[in-house]
Amino acid sequence: MNNKVVARYADGRMVKGSTSDFVPAKDHFHVAEVSVPVGTRPVTVIIKELKAIFFVKDFVGKKEHHMRHEFDAGRPAQGKKIRVTFKDGEVLVGTTQGYAPGRPGFFMIPADSEANIERCYVVAEATSDVTLLS
Repeated sequence: MNNKVVARYADGRMVKGSTSDFVPAKDHFHVAEVSVPVGTRPVTVIIKELKAIFFVKDFVGKKEHHMRHEFDAGRPAQGKKIRVTFKDGEVLVGTTQGYAPGRPGFFMIPADSEANIERCYVVAEATSDVTLLS
């Protein structure tokens, strides 16, 4: 199954495309970029170099949309509520079922159901703070 992803590096670089081989337990995966000619070899992405891997609805998104950090009262939260602050200052609020301190990363689903991000894999090394919310 191909997933639409945006791989954001800790240094600010970004790769957009599709992947079918992302597995958190591996050290790398491949992305077939959207902006290159068909037949171009996929890019090898090293997970430890990333900030996060965003699994997205589409590659365009909504430029006018500003990510909300509140949970939708009409949509019950599944899992533990969490706030992630990345070393670059970006903050994501959502839910997780796999966060544990000391692990290399974890999946989360944003609280903002209108966001272009369906879920993301957060690389723990790229965070400055991870807080479980009540």
